[in-house]
Amino acid sequence: MSEKIYRDSVHNIIRLRTDSDEGRLLVRLIDTAEFQRLRRIRQLGLAHFAYQGAEHSRFAHSLGALHLATRTLAKLELSYTIDPSDRIAVRCAALLHDIGHGAFSHVIEPILGFRHEEFTIDALLSDDTEVGRVLRDFSPDLSESVASIIRGDFKPRALAQLVSSQLDVDRMDYLLRDSLMTGAKYGVFDLEWIIKSLEIDEESDRIYVAARGLYAVEDYLQARYYMFRQVYFHRTLRAAEAMLQALLRRAFMIFKDDPSRLYVSRETAFEKILRRERLSLTEHLSFDDHDVMFHIKRWQTAADPVLSDLAKRFLHRRLFKAFDLDMPEARRPEFVARAAEIVRAAGFDPEYYLIEDKAGDVPHYFYARPDANSKDLIFVEDGFSNPTIREISSISAAVRGLQEGYRIHRLCFPSELKDEVAAHYHG
Repeated sequence: MSEKIYRDSVHNIIRLRTDSDEGRLLVRLIDTAEFQRLRRIRQLGLAHFAYQGAEHSRFAHSLGALHLATRTLAKLELSYTIDPSDRIAVRCAALLHDIGHGAFSHVIEPILGFRHEEFTIDALLSDDTEVGRVLRDFSPDLSESVASIIRGDFKPRALAQLVSSQLDVDRMDYLLRDSLMTGAKYGVFDLEWIIKSLEIDEESDRIYVAARGLYAVEDYLQARYYMFRQVYFHRTLRAAEAMLQALLRRAFMIFKDDPSRLYVSRETAFEKILRRERLSLTEHLSFDDHDVMFHIKRWQTAADPVLSDLAKRFLHRRLFKAFDLDMPEARRPEFVARAAEIVRAAGFDPEYYLIEDKAGDVPHYFYARPDANSKDLIFVEDGFSNPTIREISSISAAVRGLQEGYRIHRLCFPSELKDEVAAHYHG
């Protein structure tokens, strides 16, 4: 049998048959410029500052998501009739769901004010992208079908939920992959039992989990909770993100005041970003982690002392101290104000050297509240002799506990000031 083999750190061997039109399509999509670009975007943004092994890319994750979609569809096809065109659309969507991501994954999005899903959909539907042309060469309707899965309006909805829901191949792959690559074991769960337990509620057009899979899904949701607490909200990672955002804000300010004072590669997407202009699809897809790092390296010798200092700190991992504000809410403003005085007295501008880091779980990170959209709910079979399909938190105390969420409130500042700030905290 002809096949293309990808060796993978999580799933070992990912096989794509090349003696079928469907398999050849997927290989062609992987070889497009837009998909290969994902090799140059880290899956976990700046997590390598905290976990040195976290160098894995969106490319590897997307291949993993395709692999899990393929396995899950094969399991479901043992019991349900799935239209071949729908199966192809789901596999393509699992593979391509991240092609619109910007540099450092989620770190840049709030600075530039875009959502990567919008660029993903544009790339799928465009006549100017390789990926769009490959999809249309295969079938005139395929690009729209894949885009509708990303948008969330694809029918049958149950199949779209395999790619985008609370229990989807995207989340299942990134938890296992991020856990392995960081060395943090919190993201491990029983993948095999979840796949074995997935079923389709054809009457309500939704995915559900057979009764035997309840505990595996509880394990999966708890893995996600602990990965956020221990990895995605890690203080070192968040401090690195805060520094990068401060560095870019300083660059924006300098460029707005006098573009000649800031080095930038001319007539590039990065120059347009500094102008605060929205990138075209082509420009966005030309931009990746390497563009940002190239400019930060150049800014080490910038005439502006703040930009130069922040660039050196970032590149050489002299990161800000992240200080948890474990104090009553009412006391926090006074503490932050005093910390600002300490930073200013040390010769630093608090605008760039004192950053409040506030982050919440955003309910769907762990598990949605009961009043959420049905896409944001997991349904499980309750009972064996006369089973009914119910929302998981109605029968699982463990999942109900996750709905309480998790918040952080930290203050980030130069590490050389940590003793003075800590003295004020205890004073």
